[in-house]
Amino acid sequence: MTEFNSPPDEPASPLDFAIDQQSRVTMASVRRAVSRGDAVLAFQPVVQAERTELPAFYEGLIRVFDETGRIIPLRDFMPLAETTELGRQIDCMSLSLGLRALSEEASLRLSINMSARSIGYPAWLRTLRDGLSQDARIAERLILEITESSAMGMPDLVGKFMHDVQDLGISFALDDFGAGYTSFRYLRDFCFDMIKIDGQFIREIADQRDNQVLTSALQSIAHHFDMFTVAESVETADDAAFLIEKGIDCLQGYYFGAPTIVPPWKTPGSSAVRL
Repeated sequence: MTEFNSPPDEPASPLDFAIDQQSRVTMASVRRAVSRGDAVLAFQPVVQAERTELPAFYEGLIRVFDETGRIIPLRDFMPLAETTELGRQIDCMSLSLGLRALSEEASLRLSINMSARSIGYPAWLRTLRDGLSQDARIAERLILEITESSAMGMPDLVGKFMHDVQDLGISFALDDFGAGYTSFRYLRDFCFDMIKIDGQFIREIADQRDNQVLTSALQSIAHHFDMFTVAESVETADDAAFLIEKGIDCLQGYYFGAPTIVPPWKTPGSSAVRL
């Protein structure tokens, strides 16, 4: 066996140090915001392909505020928070806000993001149980979105949890489908209600042959398992028209509406605050 000598560690550059320092500052700000409950949901419509003027449901996207009232971009903290207790606390906040919105609007159907890691987190399970105990009919209007990467990381836990709560009427969406490394055996066993095809395959699909082929393959897999398909990141009329013609079930993206913290069902036709 050939031995290789590892190169000596290079000292961190000033830029690396600055980035690391900024990450620590951002994470500290997020922790304080979570402890204060300084967060809201921004709602983005997911429309039916056959009737694009009507939302099939909304996705509730968490927005966290710093001490100045500025929204902290998710990309700045979520990848780091995902594997920590902070990530679980953020999932609790998202779920609590979503359940509150569902209890306040009987016509609303809403999806909420979660990590598979939150399934075993007592506070998240308690939040779900307490919310449903107020009105069991909420379950039929709640969709839980689990990212492909987190679901495939703990398939046994996810499968059992889905089996337990689907009996209550809760639906499940596999988020960012195609972005990770899906085990199709687990995909069959999970029985997700819908699959959201990752935006990297959807953007510019009207002109990109590779995206057309890959999306068609993902769509075929979903329909084989009797799962609805949602195309994420639909941003142009051409892309929307192409996807509708190809038989996608639902579409989501800025072409149909940006996320807004002003609940659209409360202020129809009004100008929304996009966040």
